[in-house]
Amino acid sequence: MDKIMIEKLHIYAYHGVHASEKENGQDFYVSAVLFTDLYKAGRSDALEDTVSYSDAAKLIYRVFTAEKYDLIERAAVTVAEALLDAFPALRAAEVRVDKPDAPIGLEFDTVSVEITLSRHTAYIGIGSNMGDRLKFIDKALAMLEETPGISVTAKSSIIETEPYGGVEQDPFLNGVIELNTRLRPYDLLDRLHEIENACGRVRTIHWGPRTLDLDILLYDDLHMNEKELTIPHPDMKNREFVLKPLAEIAPHLIL
Repeated sequence: MDKIMIEKLHIYAYHGVHASEKENGQDFYVSAVLFTDLYKAGRSDALEDTVSYSDAAKLIYRVFTAEKYDLIERAAVTVAEALLDAFPALRAAEVRVDKPDAPIGLEFDTVSVEITLSRHTAYIGIGSNMGDRLKFIDKALAMLEETPGISVTAKSSIIETEPYGGVEQDPFLNGVIELNTRLRPYDLLDRLHEIENACGRVRTIHWGPRTLDLDILLYDDLHMNEKELTIPHPDMKNREFVLKPLAEIAPHLIL
């Protein structure tokens, strides 16, 4: 992947655990690697076909000095998130923060942290079979759109399906949505649970009725199998109410 590099942007700021650091401030150096496709700009010689390093540097300065953080880890993450949110052409942003005057009490050159945030494609199954089903689905979509770091890039048709799992209950409305997100899998899962809870989701009966159900089906090509989260969704191959809407918005996928 092509990249634009901003190295050691000098910023005087007020980050640190100690009160004196927040009061007196100190020198920081912020570096960023912006991953994007530069071929079109290289052919056209047009600024609109690339990411302006001037605009990116000014954004880094503005975000880095907007608040006082205890940890440079927090400052680095905040800058990386802001870069991805501000420049849709970026595929990833790598941010390094150097703190050469850290109060360590030993001789050293610098201390630093570095983080890389990337854009990911995720597919989310959505369903409801309690109350105003369509209203819950619309509310979930609106809350996802309002979430920093998430954009809804495709929505399937909403279909009515019979219950799955052997529990006697009302029919479901189901669909699948495609997201572009910088959130990592567990952060995305936490946000989905927040939205479910906001719609009155109560987990009492496995595969039972619910006001809203949001499941991570796919996340890039990631395979993970942990206690709280399995990707790809382990039962999606048996669920026509998942496969049919998924095929509608992503017919190119090979599962």
